[in-house]
Amino acid sequence: MILLIISLVILTGGLIAAGQAKKGFIAPIAAVLAVCAAAAGCVRTVPAGHTGVVTTFGRVENYTLSSGAHLVAPWRKVVIMDNRVQKRSIELPCFSSDIQEVNVSYTVNYQISKNDAMTLYSMVGTDYYNVVIAPNIAESVKVATAQYTAEALVGMRDSLAARIESTLSAKLAGYNIELVGTSIENMDFTDVFTNAVEAKQVAQQNKLRAQTEAEQKVLESQASAEIRKIEADASAYELLAKAEAEAEANRKISESLTENLIDYAYANSWDGQLPRIYSGNGSGIIVNAGNLFGSEPTTE
Repeated sequence: MILLIISLVILTGGLIAAGQAKKGFIAPIAAVLAVCAAAAGCVRTVPAGHTGVVTTFGRVENYTLSSGAHLVAPWRKVVIMDNRVQKRSIELPCFSSDIQEVNVSYTVNYQISKNDAMTLYSMVGTDYYNVVIAPNIAESVKVATAQYTAEALVGMRDSLAARIESTLSAKLAGYNIELVGTSIENMDFTDVFTNAVEAKQVAQQNKLRAQTEAEQKVLESQASAEIRKIEADASAYELLAKAEAEAEANRKISESLTENLIDYAYANSWDGQLPRIYSGNGSGIIVNAGNLFGSEPTTE
């Protein structure tokens, strides 16, 4: 628009100068300069990674310009909007469900829609981060954090991040803003809570160590009892086997005995002395069987 005004000024000035000077070459020169200025005013350049939103006297047109040079009517304005992936980080004071304070450092990567940039511009303008994105980040993070206890936040960070991203993505999609990625950079708790968590972890580790030692002792006791049982069973088996062997040997000996064998064994074990014979009441005559073989009699 400025170049168009400049071209009109040049053309008007040239015509006035030509009329006063009464020279015919001034007017054509002025006309050429005016046309060049007007043409330059119609060329608009959109940088790479940006989108041009066209407006006509404040009214947003229903199309956008891609990166590059474009011929645009001089009475139209081109608003440049960044459609590259952009990164922002924010620090938020939040509260857990058990009213523990936690400061969350949250980072988002976002990108506006190239084809719908005119809609975003007509709804919000160019300062869409402060108007739309930042407030929705704060709300999504605080609401999601309040669904967990402080202790759960320590161990369920991934779950919290997924919940925040899901909520925030749905909110920004209504403004044609794509949420490319998010991350919880840090969660900072109060010193009191941090000390309490550390003390609890130490107590749990001590308890686990005590349980492990007790279980180890039980296992050792069970193993010792099992070994003793095995040894007792082995000893009993050995005694039983020995007894069974002796019984079997006696059985076989008993089955092999005959009268002749018994007589033979008795004869082999006799010392040559005949037994003495006594009367039934001890007052009778004692006969020494040895007299039968010529030995001396003995009287008692």
